[in-house]
Amino acid sequence: MEWLERNVPKLVLAPSFVAILVFVYGFIAWTAWISLTRSRLMPRYEFEGIGQYERLFAAPRWDVAMDNLFIFGGLFIVISMVIGLMLAIFLDQRIRAEGVLRTVYLYPMALSLIVTGTAWKWILNPGLGIQATVRSWGFENFTFDWLIRPEMAIYTIVLAAVWQASGFVMALFLAGLRSVDTEIIRAAQVDGIPTHRIYSAIIIPTMAPIFLSAFIVLAHLAIKAFDLVIALTNGGPGYATDLPATYMYAMAFSRGDLGQAAASAMVMMMVIFAIVVPYLYSELRPRHDK
Repeated sequence: MEWLERNVPKLVLAPSFVAILVFVYGFIAWTAWISLTRSRLMPRYEFEGIGQYERLFAAPRWDVAMDNLFIFGGLFIVISMVIGLMLAIFLDQRIRAEGVLRTVYLYPMALSLIVTGTAWKWILNPGLGIQATVRSWGFENFTFDWLIRPEMAIYTIVLAAVWQASGFVMALFLAGLRSVDTEIIRAAQVDGIPTHRIYSAIIIPTMAPIFLSAFIVLAHLAIKAFDLVIALTNGGPGYATDLPATYMYAMAFSRGDLGQAAASAMVMMMVIFAIVVPYLYSELRPRHDK
């Protein structure tokens, strides 16, 4: 009986631990092995080396997906953080109806990416959305057809993603702004320092950990972006808006090339690790006070 009482927490957590071990780490190991085989429609388990990775990096479609990832990821992260910070500073002024505005800004995060993508597909459709509306006002030469232009379509995904994520970033930054010692702010105001200097020189530099956390979350969202792309452009026109996640899906379920899908999945995981591991190291390493 005493043994049971001492080990109840372990027994309760054991099923979850086993499930994570099998369905997360087990499938990661399986995917890694499949990426080293010549699997096509069905998995094959004979080791063949790094041939799938050589095919992957030689594929023009994968090059487009990676280029799009850098364009989408860079713009998505920077614009979301800038808008989120501006909204947080605006709300930090203790304005009236702050609760209502905060709810409005956060509302997009409550929507699924499929809903967001579908809504923006209507908004950006040249025959239904912004272009058609402006032309109905008498501006017949107005053009906003990014959705159907291969060289511009990736930026429509940036627009939709920023619209959804900016409220979340705002909430992070607003929490950081509200955690700053008010005595420091009052002392700066007494010294006659302008408000914009208080934010740029005093408050924002103290929020470096929050900026890093926001960057990690947004980078993770960018790398695994899938639902939004499928709903908004379906990777098109052609494969102009492919991202690594949509490439992986196309290889696995449309092209029947399981080995290529596994190789692309492992590359995506390595990119995520390259971002997350240094962050975890910086956060978890012991700090020695001087």
